[in-house]
Amino acid sequence: MLKIEELSQKHDRVKFDCGVQELNRYLKNIARQHLVKGISRSFVLIEEKQPEAILGFFTLAFCEIHAEVLPRKFAKKYPPRVPAAKLARLAVSRNHQRNGFGKNMMVNALERAMIISRNIGIMVFFVDAKDEKARKYYEQFGFIPMPDNKLQLFLALSSLQQAYQTIS
Repeated sequence: MLKIEELSQKHDRVKFDCGVQELNRYLKNIARQHLVKGISRSFVLIEEKQPEAILGFFTLAFCEIHAEVLPRKFAKKYPPRVPAAKLARLAVSRNHQRNGFGKNMMVNALERAMIISRNIGIMVFFVDAKDEKARKYYEQFGFIPMPDNKLQLFLALSSLQQAYQTIS
C-alpha cells in the first residue's frame, strides 16, 4: 500500500534517481536541512512494505509574491503582496514513472495547500515547471502560466478546491 509521509532519516535518499540531477541533489543533500531549519517540508511517497525506499517526493514552502506579476484579471483582486504556498519540487523515481505516482503526490500537495489556506491564509498555490513538458503536466491540474514566465504557474485559491475534486 502506498503512503505519503514527511521525509526523515529512515528514508534512503541515496538510491533515489528521478533522472533530473538537480532534483536528485536536492533530495540527497538539502531537503533534510531545509526541513530542520523550517525553510520547507519534503514529503516522500513510499510502499509500506519497503518504507525506506523513496518512490517519489514533493516539497512545499511558503512564499509571497507581488500581485502585479499575476495575470491582470487576478492581480486586480489581490493586495499588492500576496501570501502563497509553493510546490517547490515534485519528482518520481525513474523506475516508477508513468504509474500515476505524480498525480498521487499532487493530490496530497493540494490537500496540504487547502489545509494551509484554512490555518494561515494563502491566496494562490505556485509551482515552477522545469521545462515545457512539466508545464503541460501542471496545466492539466488547472495551473495557469504567469504572463512573463510560462514556466511559473499558479492556481488561485478559488480554483484549488476545484482542482482537488477533479483529480482526487
